Amino acid sequence: MKQSVDLVIQARWLLPIVPRHTLLEYKAVVIHSGKIIDICSFDEAAEQYEFKELIELTEHVLMPGLINLHAHAAMNLMRGIADDLPLMPWLEQHIWPAEKKFLSPHFVYDGTLLACAEMLNGGVTSFNDMYFYPVDAAEAALKIGMRANLGLVVLEFATQYANDAESYIDKGTQARDQLKNDSLISFSFAPHAPYTVNDSTFEQINTLSAQLNIGLHIHLHETLNEITQSEQKYGMRPLARLAKLGLLDATTTFAHCVHLNEVEIQLLAENGCSIAHCPTSNLKLGSGIAPIAACAEQGINIGLGTDSAASNNRLDLFAEMRMAALLAKGSSHDATAISAFEALEMATINGAKALNLDEKVGSIEKGKLADLTAVKIGDLHMQPCFDPVSHLVYVAGREQVSHVWVNGHLTYYKPNNSDGVYSHVEPQELADIITKWQDKLTEFKATDSESAFN
Repeated sequence: MKQSVDLVIQARWLLPIVPRHTLLEYKAVVIHSGKIIDICSFDEAAEQYEFKELIELTEHVLMPGLINLHAHAAMNLMRGIADDLPLMPWLEQHIWPAEKKFLSPHFVYDGTLLACAEMLNGGVTSFNDMYFYPVDAAEAALKIGMRANLGLVVLEFATQYANDAESYIDKGTQARDQLKNDSLISFSFAPHAPYTVNDSTFEQINTLSAQLNIGLHIHLHETLNEITQSEQKYGMRPLARLAKLGLLDATTTFAHCVHLNEVEIQLLAENGCSIAHCPTSNLKLGSGIAPIAACAEQGINIGLGTDSAASNNRLDLFAEMRMAALLAKGSSHDATAISAFEALEMATINGAKALNLDEKVGSIEKGKLADLTAVKIGDLHMQPCFDPVSHLVYVAGREQVSHVWVNGHLTYYKPNNSDGVYSHVEPQELADIITKWQDKLTEFKATDSESAFN
């Protein structure tokens, strides 16, 4: 008797990521109750399973859903509000003033929903967020059906969200307690950066993260100015300070890591830390090029992040994969540095490892959750194709994403020659969000520009 299952996906190519450097052809992925229960031939699937739904992907690569390892999702509402500026003027003169005026639960919900729609459109099934009002961010992610690791932000200064480090920590732990039983939501403490968090606060967060068994997510060595300030104030570079405070271990993910020396690379490797590499944001803000080839040589776990749409200005992991591979080759003068497959690992299983989710997602394996992305590479303008793996990184873009599943549920689908369809959100809702906040922020930007000349 055939086994009854929810879904069978038949793919021309299957890129499981694990085992490494494996590309399968004409395989079926069998899914039931949100999990992958079998990977077999088309004939075996037909013989062994009675399926409620069959999807045939005749010109596609089926791969794990992409994981955005560093994002500030709600900042999608500020896409392009202040371009062509270095990091600190961008933050201090534009982003922080805008947040002071507009930051609210509604802002975070709307911005996160808009970001989730953009990420799903590009094959991203999970993101590692760092922003305020995590409960409202979670509500948006859950509405659209996306997996989210919520960074519980901590700063020393007041915002609309919290008054001081203690109140940030209290609000974060309350959010974690409220949402901890939802299978799509996980957490990390997110002390913003060494230049915005004091030693005593870092020590408190480190203790709490161990007690609650959640990781850390911190900006690190993004700019040279950050390092200079740390040397002047603490007599050491930021990473050395965090090492002294005991924050380096396998549960810690450092975003950016643009300015690392050989000793620091070795220190990250020895302590099992992860890096969220954000190549496009680092280039656009003039921060520099992270030494990712050297980090990879030392075995550091490296994932990919977009940073925010306010600094990038896209939440596009296909663009980040290509940029990461090309920058590594160009900066190291080694064309073999960061291969296409390694870039794909960064966008999938490496991100899952950083979030301690690699037993659940990040690869297509029996027993794992069915977070999957299908990419159509059969279009004429993408031909000829000799290697589908290299095609995914060097040729394909997010516009080739045709299907996205989270927990086995189809959350995004792009019919031929038409706009994408979301299973749980109507396009008009997204359009209304854009109109509402663009009007408000346009007025703010105009006022801000006028004040600069007064």
